[in-house]
Amino acid sequence: MITAEHLRKTFPGTGRRKAAPVVAVDDVGFQARDGEITGLLGPNGAGKTTTLRMLYTLMQPESGRVVIDGYDVAADPEYARRALGVLPDARGVYKRLTARENIRYFGQLHGMAPELIEERTRQLAVALQMEDFLDRQTEGFSQGQRTKTAIARALVHDPKNVILDEPTNGLDVMTTRGLRDFLRRLRGEGRCVIFSSHIMQEVAALCDRIVVIAHGRVVAEGSADELRTRTGETNLEDAFVQLIGSEEGLHA
Repeated sequence: MITAEHLRKTFPGTGRRKAAPVVAVDDVGFQARDGEITGLLGPNGAGKTTTLRMLYTLMQPESGRVVIDGYDVAADPEYARRALGVLPDARGVYKRLTARENIRYFGQLHGMAPELIEERTRQLAVALQMEDFLDRQTEGFSQGQRTKTAIARALVHDPKNVILDEPTNGLDVMTTRGLRDFLRRLRGEGRCVIFSSHIMQEVAALCDRIVVIAHGRVVAEGSADELRTRTGETNLEDAFVQLIGSEEGLHA
């Protein structure tokens, strides 16, 4: 389980004159539970990626805290990294290595025994349908093949908690369907999954709970049905537009 409590993050203002700091995340808090897919939804610049980066220790919050499985991330960042599997927004693979070698390298970084790395690689290759390109050099891979390789290496150490930042971005229809099935499998295994996406159809189909962020703050959370009921809309996209629209009005 992943809990965010009162997270805040600012960045220096830009320009010749001394500008006020830009508030990227302002008092964000939510809980992502085991055995569920929690969707993080928001427009560009809302603070989603910054929030995710604080969850997986790439950035430190200025205030607030992240708790993973009861462990405070600031006090025990190494536990957090062991307990997390992360697909970040920038997810390049090592082009001179094969997919298998990319996965093996990450397993070695986690201190895994060679035989365990090979077994986990086999399991992930089957689950992600990677067998036909597992031993090919990744230079020249399609977007879908690169994404699958990045997901496999993120999960090689069998983490209980998984954070995926727009995993289906740029993928074709069949690859997207396969990844949706894979995410459902992770949920079925009792893992905590946080999933960020701009695609409303995916969020509605996959997520048990949705957290909507706008202007660095949580403006709504609940199931897709709950958000539709709250706004009186019949589809999630219209509900989302209404939720962030009301927030835009507060800042006008």
